[in-house]
Amino acid sequence: MQTALIQFKSNIQRVKDLDGLYRALQAQTGGLLDLSDLLRTVIVMGVSALDLYMHEVTRLGMIEALNGTRTQTDAFRRFQAPLEHVIRGFSVPGSSGWLDDAIRQAHGWRSFQLPDKIAEAIRLISPISLWDELARRRGVSTRDLKNDVSAIVERRNKIVHEADLDPSFPATQWPISQPDAQHATSLIEWTVETMHTLIS
Repeated sequence: MQTALIQFKSNIQRVKDLDGLYRALQAQTGGLLDLSDLLRTVIVMGVSALDLYMHEVTRLGMIEALNGTRTQTDAFRRFQAPLEHVIRGFSVPGSSGWLDDAIRQAHGWRSFQLPDKIAEAIRLISPISLWDELARRRGVSTRDLKNDVSAIVERRNKIVHEADLDPSFPATQWPISQPDAQHATSLIEWTVETMHTLIS
């Protein structure tokens, strides 16, 4: 599962580089250019890094469970794989490629961004009460942490699906600041790295 974290760290570094680009351009142009879309990109790419990590760590963790190097959870045992993949698995005993393909097929259209969807994915590979444990480590309530992560994902959705436009003011985007983008990046990075420690 370490490869999922390595990939996440690479992706989140690209997000931080975008934030650095925003700050550099802002300093050079003295605020004469509207660079706010760079900040929006930071949020979109940050949530994308989270989503990809969730897909990868879940897939890799489930393969570990199949291979006996990770405890199988109830959710893992209930995972439904198409018979075409199961038959392939029986034809090559000891292989895990069939499960890899089944997971990719089942999860390919799903997003693991909102807290409840993240917890649902983690239950496939770990029995921990994810958000309670994360909140305890962060020193906040479970509700507050989930709300904070949800707000970032909801902002990402406004950017991606609604061009970040305020419907009450046509053609006007919602305001965004560098601290907004930086907070999103920081929280996503902390969440993934802490989660990885908890489930490893």
